[in-house]
Amino acid sequence: MNGQYYTVEQISEMLKMHPKTIQRYIREGKLNAVKIGKGWRVSGHDLSVFMESDAGRIAFSAQDGADSTKPRAVASSVVDVSVGGKDEAIHLMNALTGAMNSKPADCGKTSLHMQYIEPERTVRVTLWGSVFVVETMLGAIASLIDQAKQETEGER
Repeated sequence: MNGQYYTVEQISEMLKMHPKTIQRYIREGKLNAVKIGKGWRVSGHDLSVFMESDAGRIAFSAQDGADSTKPRAVASSVVDVSVGGKDEAIHLMNALTGAMNSKPADCGKTSLHMQYIEPERTVRVTLWGSVFVVETMLGAIASLIDQAKQETEGER
């Protein structure tokens, strides 16, 4: 591939990707290109570097999703957790952040958003990710609720 330049359309045909996807990789800086006239050109070397990079492997394997032997499912959940106050909210949010940060790397993309709604004394937790991750995080929330309940009952 070295010494040759390719258009976005040629690359999209070679990689069986939409031309706009190739343009996005160029715009994001994942694929080096030079603008000649109105179009982008990618050197063979830069295309090789891209394909050997993590971004290139992910992009190329994404088009082979049908060949994957792993079933793929994602889930989302919104959970409102009643808390005793700001300190308990902070404890819950820190614990959930730690749990999410300790997940295995092969769990894929995940999302965790939390918000303390002070007038309602509620922490709103929004989860998104693989079914495994969401299930595990829901279990962590249940355990933390039980722990807080036991601590409250122990103080009485």
